[in-house]
Amino acid sequence: MTATQPSPRYEHRTPIWLLPAVLLALTGCQGGKEGVSESRLADFTSDGCSLFVDGTFEKPELWKECCLLHDMAYWRGGTEEERKQADLAFKACVEKKTGDAALANLMYEAVRAGGAPHFPTWYRWGYGWPIGRGYKALTPEEEKLADEKLEAYHRKEGRGNTR
Repeated sequence: MTATQPSPRYEHRTPIWLLPAVLLALTGCQGGKEGVSESRLADFTSDGCSLFVDGTFEKPELWKECCLLHDMAYWRGGTEEERKQADLAFKACVEKKTGDAALANLMYEAVRAGGAPHFPTWYRWGYGWPIGRGYKALTPEEEKLADEKLEAYHRKEGRGNTR
């Protein structure tokens, strides 16, 4: 072999099977057609205050209800304005439960920073829908489906409707 010819065993070849995998990853596995209602809404789940405590040492679930209500809004998803209103309601709820404006503001800033729908997390805006939905108003059919799933959750948990 001469110095100008590359060695065949070091030749870079991308396996052909890698191309569909890369394309799938870049599109976020989004199927379906524009304008078709996405009916893959998962059942409602809540982990309380996600990456934050649910209360104080004295009252371990002091603001957990605020987180549950906030999770209901985040699970459902919707428009950017609906997210902003859900976050403001969350902040007001925490402040009302605790009397601590600084804590309420800290929790508000945290959800504003980390809850965008584009993050691939379990606590993102619209987490009940497949990743990639973003900010999108629910259709009447999706609203009905979300309401039915929340009612089923309330029945299962033995609670009245907390909306």
